[in-house]
Amino acid sequence: MSTHTEGSVRPEDYLLPSSQPVQLIDTAGTVTTDPGYKERYELPSAAELLHGYEQLVVGRRVNDQASALVRQGRMAVYPSSHGQEACQVAAALCLAEGDWLFPTYRDTVAVMARGVDPVEVMELLRGSWHSGYDPYEHNVATQSTPLATQLLHAVGVAHAAKLKGEDTVVVALCGDGATSEGDFHEALNFAAVFHVPVVFFVQNNQYAISVPLIHQSVAPSLAHKAIGYGMPGERVDGNDLAALLAVLAHAVGRARDGGGPSLIEAHTYRMQSHTNADDASRYRADDEVKQWVPRDPLLRLKSYLSGAGLLAAEEEQRITAEAERVAAVLRDGLNAEVQVDPQDLFRFVYSQPTPQLREQAAMLHEELSREATSSEGAQP
Repeated sequence: MSTHTEGSVRPEDYLLPSSQPVQLIDTAGTVTTDPGYKERYELPSAAELLHGYEQLVVGRRVNDQASALVRQGRMAVYPSSHGQEACQVAAALCLAEGDWLFPTYRDTVAVMARGVDPVEVMELLRGSWHSGYDPYEHNVATQSTPLATQLLHAVGVAHAAKLKGEDTVVVALCGDGATSEGDFHEALNFAAVFHVPVVFFVQNNQYAISVPLIHQSVAPSLAHKAIGYGMPGERVDGNDLAALLAVLAHAVGRARDGGGPSLIEAHTYRMQSHTNADDASRYRADDEVKQWVPRDPLLRLKSYLSGAGLLAAEEEQRITAEAERVAAVLRDGLNAEVQVDPQDLFRFVYSQPTPQLREQAAMLHEELSREATSSEGAQP
């Protein structure tokens, strides 16, 4: 593929997203018949959809369990992805083992679907570690709280992979609010100019905390922004796992074959508040939320699988049991008290501690040793 055109197709044709978000399974669980989509995107296999459905069920249970743990004081904060689980699952499943995922703070379900230990994922959100998992074990970068900063890191990894001659593809997640950040522009511009294998995946859940999309951008869609950088953009129904898997697979495959970066916008909705510290009723009406209830990604895919005879009762029981197992792992892990070592303040700052850090660590060790000796001497 050329950097500027694909064959004899005009750039203004192949760069522009679909006039409507790509949808393969509608809200009733029925396969759509749009011929335009059929030319580019095929319905994933039954095995892929069943695996995806299992991850959706697990993801929904994780969201519910994490919210309960916050109320119990076991987590400091939790940004729920309830209603967005299809985006989360698709982002993880579209990647090969050697590819990289760059998540945001809301993408815990995506990180878990990539294979990261559930308790380790939550360490950040209970405040015990900046990141509780090894990024290199599953090629998952640390979850990013500042908006859009991870996009530049993702582009750096993709650029390095290209320079090394690897076939690595990077998927970089962000929300609609991140598209208003300068880092978003810098990341897309660099990726396009240097033609790197990265897919920018925007989960447009309609709100940047309390700011609705209409107050963030007047572009026809966020996917339309891609044409300004010379990369293709696409819009997809973010509550349709089948469409997400198809669209992301196409973008990842294009990047792996040397086609360069893409911008994918998933239209979805944040069903719950921004975090447990937010009150969404202050800036959106209940009627608006109710309109998205029938579009639930989990129920939609379940309707399709059941109607197609692909979801047997025993299989659904197994999936439910797996979701409960993951929830139990989270409960047990986060109910355990954290063992704190004050020397960790210095141990993980640099691979080779500076003289100043060594001096400070020694001072702390001496002070704690004096306190421990005093405490022992005061015992009756």
